[in-house]
Amino acid sequence: MFVVATAGHVDHGKSTLVRALTGMEPDRWAEERRRGLTIDLGFAWTRLPSGRDVAFVDVPGHERFLGNMLAGLGPVPVVCFVVAADEGWQAQSSDHRDAIAALGIKHGVVVLTRSDRAPERAEEVLAQVRAELAGTGLHDAPAVTVSALAGTGLDDLRRVLDRTMDAVPPPNPAARVRLWIDRSFSISGAGTVVTGTLTAGTLTQEDRLRMYGHGDVRTVSVRALHSQNHAVTSLGPTNRVAVNLRSGVPADAVHRGDVLLSEGSWPVVDTIDVRRTMGTPFGDVPRELIAHIGTAAVSCRLRSFDGDHARLSLDRQLPLELGDRLVLRTTGSRSVLAGVQVLDVDPPALKRRGDSTKRAQSLAAMCPEGDALTEVARRGAVRVGQLRRMGVASLGKVPDQALAFGDWWVHRPVFDTWQRRLRDSVQELATKDPLSAGLSRGAARELLGPEGDALLDAVVREAGLEYDGGFIRLPGTRNDLGPAEAAVSEVERGLRAEPFAAPEAYDLKSLGLGDRELAAAERSGRLLRLAGGVVLLPQAPAMAMRELACLPQPFTTSEARQTLATTRRVAVPLLEHLDALGWTRRLDSGHRAVVGTVK
Repeated sequence: MFVVATAGHVDHGKSTLVRALTGMEPDRWAEERRRGLTIDLGFAWTRLPSGRDVAFVDVPGHERFLGNMLAGLGPVPVVCFVVAADEGWQAQSSDHRDAIAALGIKHGVVVLTRSDRAPERAEEVLAQVRAELAGTGLHDAPAVTVSALAGTGLDDLRRVLDRTMDAVPPPNPAARVRLWIDRSFSISGAGTVVTGTLTAGTLTQEDRLRMYGHGDVRTVSVRALHSQNHAVTSLGPTNRVAVNLRSGVPADAVHRGDVLLSEGSWPVVDTIDVRRTMGTPFGDVPRELIAHIGTAAVSCRLRSFDGDHARLSLDRQLPLELGDRLVLRTTGSRSVLAGVQVLDVDPPALKRRGDSTKRAQSLAAMCPEGDALTEVARRGAVRVGQLRRMGVASLGKVPDQALAFGDWWVHRPVFDTWQRRLRDSVQELATKDPLSAGLSRGAARELLGPEGDALLDAVVREAGLEYDGGFIRLPGTRNDLGPAEAAVSEVERGLRAEPFAAPEAYDLKSLGLGDRELAAAERSGRLLRLAGGVVLLPQAPAMAMRELACLPQPFTTSEARQTLATTRRVAVPLLEHLDALGWTRRLDSGHRAVVGTVK
């Protein structure tokens, strides 16, 4: 299916045209039919000569219902721009043209209706329409002259619609879903149903989606799907779709402008930086505005950077991506003020004098589709998934001047700076305090920031440093004990001669070995510290096990002490250490047994 919206001045025959093409009544309200005036959105569908299905969203033309018109036009990629041949271009023709230009719609058909009333004016009116549409995406749109009441020209219009659909880029059925809701109602026995135009992605029965509403966010699941009044299990773009939600979501809690999203795939934001694409320059617009996107209309505040760039602060969060187009109106206005395109959905804070001028210069260099390198450079480091959610294009290749580490892309100059800072800090610490364990992860986090912390292993590796036990150090310095080297070597020589003759505390003190020196020696694998200040070689537990395994089992502490030729001061903490390793097991207050072997 393709979806087409009507556009044009009030009473130029939009609804009559849809009725003639489809045989369906697009005006849903009795008041609309009584007054002959479309107030809200209408929906109808038909099959074209090619066999292609097309649905119509019929929009109101009266200036008082411009908000409803934008809700119908916003999500739709193709337009039937209707101008009555007997009246020609009118006031709301200009308003609808401006809306089409603001939304960047490039595909459509110009339809001159009521040709039976003024057949001689068709050529003149078409020239007028062409002149008015100059500069919009419809300036070269095909044109058809029809009379919906007489039925003339309708077959030509159907064929032209078919050719127009051929030129529309095919939507992506694998894309993430963003379904702007235009209606909600309740069906007895089925519950809440919402409708909208699915322009990308695929909806499937039992899908779980996130629904963002007016201050409300909830997870919903799809109970059933309908299109053209037929039940389907799966539906791709572009389609009019009715989604039956599972119980728990009352219809009166869902409003036009709410949106259904693929879970976890969209940035939902309330601050965006934009570029003006048409309309009044930002220096001449009020601060308080209404922004329209999809079917949503949201109050916002505008901070102008220059005539073409500004920041919008929205009153509620919306799922937006780079390149999205919004229509701006002033509160209570019946016309379009400006059209804007989203350049940044995660803009930086502006706190200093001159930040607005600098931001305008940055935005002027940005492309609406997003540039991966620009986004990486601005953040220093960013996950590819975040860029994808933002809508950045061309993510199939790591950009030049960027490095990839897993799902992270890092700007090369930033990564080089991280390496230099880390190396300098580690070197400075090693020089100042040779006995230090190294730079802690917490210190590295303060040095590199949160992104650098997430990539710390890569920074350490590429900087040629070592990361062990939560500390970063220079390579080859794990065993470097600086001034304590001679004293530790002397302790090692004594223990190699008598492995269980641990030096007394006063011996260690006389050698200048305090807690810091002994801790450094233990980190480097040179010594082993046990409870009670007992210091042995790291291989002492394995040596002890070989001796204890030769004793009759179980054995006493005294037997262990005698076998190891040591004192109780050493034997007790050593045996407790073996218990903790699971190599021996304490049976009672006086006996232990070997439960493992050590080679």
